[in-house]
Amino acid sequence: MTGNEVLGVGRDAIWLVIQLCAPIMLVGLVIGVVVGLFQALTQIQEATLVFAPKIIAIFVALLLFLPMMGVLLSGFMTEMATKIASM
Repeated sequence: MTGNEVLGVGRDAIWLVIQLCAPIMLVGLVIGVVVGLFQALTQIQEATLVFAPKIIAIFVALLLFLPMMGVLLSGFMTEMATKIASM
């Protein structure tokens, strides 16, 4: 493998990690902002109030996005296997 091919594989791997993490991170961000806004509006300053909605929302998001994540990982692995086999 040349240096450009190695950099391409690394770039593809980093892009895959971003694609896998982004939906779950965005769900956590949105729920955190909504709960923070709710706390600010109602003046409830309970530090542990954020955790239960975030955990539930992230679990539901994982259930929804897991098939997409599997397809992305499978495609990346297939691409890597063909690159290895072609050497």
